[in-house]
Amino acid sequence: MNIAEIILAKGEDSAPALLQGDAVVTWAQLREAVVQVAHELLARGRSPGDRIGLFSENSSFFVASYLGIIRAGMVVVPFPTELTQPSFDRIISDAGITEVFVSRRFLNRIRPWVEKRGIALTEEASSCANVQSAGSRLTATPSPGYSDARGGDELAALMFTSGSTGAPKGVMVSHRNIECNSRDIINYLGLTAADRAMVVLPFHYCFGLSLLHTHLMAGASLVLNNNFKLYPETVLQEMEQRECTGLAGVPSTYQFLLHNSRFRNTSFPKLRWFQQAGGKLPDACIREVLDAFPPTRFFLMYGQTEATARLSYLAPEDLRDKLGSIGKGLPSTRLEVLKADGSPVVPGSTETGEIVASGDNITLGYWNDPLETSKYFRNRKLYTGDIARVDADGFIYIVGRERGMIKSGGNRVSAEEVEGIIAELPGVVEVAVVGVPHELLGEAIKAFVVTSAGIPALGDAVLHHCRQRLPAFKVPEEVVFLSELPHNSSGKVIKSRLKDLNTARAYSEAVTVT
Repeated sequence: MNIAEIILAKGEDSAPALLQGDAVVTWAQLREAVVQVAHELLARGRSPGDRIGLFSENSSFFVASYLGIIRAGMVVVPFPTELTQPSFDRIISDAGITEVFVSRRFLNRIRPWVEKRGIALTEEASSCANVQSAGSRLTATPSPGYSDARGGDELAALMFTSGSTGAPKGVMVSHRNIECNSRDIINYLGLTAADRAMVVLPFHYCFGLSLLHTHLMAGASLVLNNNFKLYPETVLQEMEQRECTGLAGVPSTYQFLLHNSRFRNTSFPKLRWFQQAGGKLPDACIREVLDAFPPTRFFLMYGQTEATARLSYLAPEDLRDKLGSIGKGLPSTRLEVLKADGSPVVPGSTETGEIVASGDNITLGYWNDPLETSKYFRNRKLYTGDIARVDADGFIYIVGRERGMIKSGGNRVSAEEVEGIIAELPGVVEVAVVGVPHELLGEAIKAFVVTSAGIPALGDAVLHHCRQRLPAFKVPEEVVFLSELPHNSSGKVIKSRLKDLNTARAYSEAVTVT
């Protein structure tokens, strides 16, 4: 069955599905808009399986477009809205996108990019995903082929994320993947139609998208607020006014709220749960949240885009005793921690191995990239690249990451990608990029650079170049210039030594982004 139909099945017609500012979209309005998007795509000659791009902030336009594209049997490709044009062009080419839905907010920026590629552009103002007016234009007769919309193991979405090489990789997410993962999350959170989640995470990110999937599938509602970074207090006020039952965030979400807002001193009358994923939130911060909101259940979760969203969770009742653990696999997910020889680590020992996952939430691999797929998807299992140990009770603890990815503010950043950009500058001999602990971001990006003899330090030039070539979340927080980098006997940079350096003051020059 088509996952869009499943997601839209439960909500009461007159109940709110989406709330944003002064706008309230009922379930009836949302269903009408989704059906109309699907009809019009097919009427324009688009075919099931076509890849359709979606460039939008969180909004009713995003939700109706996303579900409408899937309902038509097509494959939706949500774009990260901070993309540079080269990355946009690369995704358009890789995915073979034939049309892009664009919200008003990004229209002036995206229109020339789309026109240059010679593909169709659907604006929010003229789209039937413009929810408030879609119902009045709803056609009575479905377009040909509408009832044959795809489901099961066929593609529903391509979620672009950085692969091990740093280039964007399209994770192939099926209808079955979304259904399986969403049902598991709904069950362990205990979501019902009475739930109302505050959404501050972008829908183009798999964690944010899982909120859309799970809450709508449960017949619940979503409060969309895109002002968290600029006006966190307004988010807290809306949580009170809307009587939200839950908040989901990455580590920096909770760090920021704890240290830069009245969060811990605010009373939320209906709040019953928090969700946290996207990297490790320091144990001290978890304790602060638990102490500030003792009746509220805190769900700590672990996942990857390659697993649709979630792989494991740590139940609230285990949180204090198992602090630091990612918990255990979801009901439909089998998690193993395997040594290099393929045998499982011994629970309760100091042995470590790679987390390997299997289940219906494991996606189909990387789009049009069999080599990268073969590295991490083998025998219907996902090899996560995360190194862990298992305690005597079967709880899993991550001790390191194998893929060379940095998790900063909930974003996955390839160290190799940033290194490649910095290496473009004349005079750069060698560069190494690492993630270092950061109070708000979880991990901050730190670059160590060696320049040619006689070349002055390039501090401002490095940061300027990175800002020109990379999204803001990939720009290093700090650049340190060294006379040489530490290497092992094979000539490889020993990044662990760089991570152990306490401050940049021991070196000739450091430049910090402010």
